[in-house]
Amino acid sequence: MSLFQHICIDVERQFSVLVSYSVSSFAGLTPLQQIPHLIRSIVTKMEQVFTYTACRQLSQMFAAMIFFHVSEYILAASIHGKENVTLKSLLISTNYLVAMIFSLLEYVIEIVLFPGVKEFWWVSNSGLAMVVIGEIIRKMAIITAGRSFTHLIRTRPSEHHVLVTNGIYRVVRHPSYCGFFIWSVGTQIMLCNPISTMAFALVVWRFFEQRIPYEEFYLRQFFGSQYEEYGRRVPSGVPFVK
Repeated sequence: MSLFQHICIDVERQFSVLVSYSVSSFAGLTPLQQIPHLIRSIVTKMEQVFTYTACRQLSQMFAAMIFFHVSEYILAASIHGKENVTLKSLLISTNYLVAMIFSLLEYVIEIVLFPGVKEFWWVSNSGLAMVVIGEIIRKMAIITAGRSFTHLIRTRPSEHHVLVTNGIYRVVRHPSYCGFFIWSVGTQIMLCNPISTMAFALVVWRFFEQRIPYEEFYLRQFFGSQYEEYGRRVPSGVPFVK
């Protein structure tokens, strides 16, 4: 029997227990009298699920997501001008939404069935620290690059596009990717989501492992030996990607 089947059986068992308890508790009451009792029973169950732990971790998650996407749009608009920026600068894609929904679904299932997993606060706080660090690195990259930074890979040279090697770019070649990688994995560690942590790390790493060579192909076209020397001297910033 698969893990998913075990989870489904556990959820069904808990629901059956709740229904049985509700029926026995409301025996002898008229349907109208049962309604407020049923509502109180549901509220009590919700309070058991959405404890302080869940409220804190989920509020941190939503705050991190809102700040990340809104700040991306604001920075893009302030650097390139609002008329040159679209909603794509919010960086919200279908795949991204599916990944986040999956992570929230994992969180709800685990806090109902295995609430103790979410109580490792040293793990959750480590994830929160990663979220903050990832944000700082990415925003430093955007601000330092200025008009040279775009959310879409340039395939044609532009008068505003220069090779940036100062600031955070002295340490890593792709600090915006480095920051996003840390941020995205950090959100799942913050939620104490073991499955999504591994999935996010793998998927995001794979995305950048393919994107970086593609982007650097054009950077070498634009800047030639200058970028070749820079690439040999400074790491990419994404683990195991040269």
